[in-house]
Amino acid sequence: MPIFSSYESIVSDTFESERFIRICPLYGIIKSIGVKRRMEAIILAGGFGTRLRPLTYSRAKSLLPIMNKPMISYLIDMLPKEVDKVVLAVNYRKKQIEEFFESYDCGKEVIVNDEPKPLGTGGAVKFAEQHITDRFFVMNSDIICSLDLDEMIRFHETHHSKSTISLWPVENVSEFGVVEIKDDGNITRFVEKPRPEDAPSNLINAGAYLLEPFVFDYIKTGELISMEKQIFPQIIRDTNRFYGYHFKGYWMDIGRISSYLQVHEFLLKRRKQNNLIGENCKNHGDLKNSTLGNNVVIGKGSSVESSIIFDNAIIEEQVHLDHCVIGEQGVVGPRSKLTYSVVGDFETIPPESISENQPIWTQPIPEGYPKKQIGNVIGE
Repeated sequence: MPIFSSYESIVSDTFESERFIRICPLYGIIKSIGVKRRMEAIILAGGFGTRLRPLTYSRAKSLLPIMNKPMISYLIDMLPKEVDKVVLAVNYRKKQIEEFFESYDCGKEVIVNDEPKPLGTGGAVKFAEQHITDRFFVMNSDIICSLDLDEMIRFHETHHSKSTISLWPVENVSEFGVVEIKDDGNITRFVEKPRPEDAPSNLINAGAYLLEPFVFDYIKTGELISMEKQIFPQIIRDTNRFYGYHFKGYWMDIGRISSYLQVHEFLLKRRKQNNLIGENCKNHGDLKNSTLGNNVVIGKGSSVESSIIFDNAIIEEQVHLDHCVIGEQGVVGPRSKLTYSVVGDFETIPPESISENQPIWTQPIPEGYPKKQIGNVIGE
């Protein structure tokens, strides 16, 4: 078996070339047993997550817990075995992400690639080029879905694709950029936010890409660039082999507080759980469709419905929470009523407070944190 590993590194897009056949006498055997190429993945985790504030004032978006597990770990768990290196494109909260991976062994080499400034999806991919040696995935860190990346690889290879993106159907096409696509999956163009009657399909970019290294040649270094709006149209034009992989199951973009709550409700229902309760919690109240982190205290007479409570939070007596997120070490005073509200980490809500549809943050906003979204939004 060791003799095959020495040839694996030279398997590339020229696998069928005369040069490879000439230098590799075991070519036929390698091909017949299906030796898999080593791969890398770039995970785009550099955004500020402005639409998830105040939760992202104090933590990286990719580390927000989903069912008590950091969001980014779901993506890493999805990666095929042949992906042995993960490059994290980060800008905001780099140290926090580094500290997480110091204690989290995912079985792969992890490189935290610190961007000097926000670069967009394209700029971030280009900035990671030095760590990429062959075919690679690019994935957005705020997606939870049922995409089978092994199947996506097979689709890519079967269609001799130069670039393949994941696709998901939506009902409200006017809010997204959709693809014009042939029956075999070949994408011919992107159409930005069409009227329903003008939409060539209902399929949007679902945030996972399988790319070949030539793509780097299209991206300028050090600039804020969108893969979706600036690079992909050029590849479609030049190669005519840009494909879309339409998968089934579920797909959720965790870009807003509403979708952050929805993904918890969805996963609880999918797992047939009424609630998820972390370690060392003390619950003296009534829970419904909610998630508690570790060391959470729920006081007597309190009700928590369709809400997410982070680690070490305290919900005092006679509190009512409905569709709320309570940050780490947050305290909600007795007899308070919060509905569709988000309490940031380390915040204290006074007794008998009433809040509806409000983000609650009384601490200084981190220096450099933008007032609006930087870069592109999935599907646009």
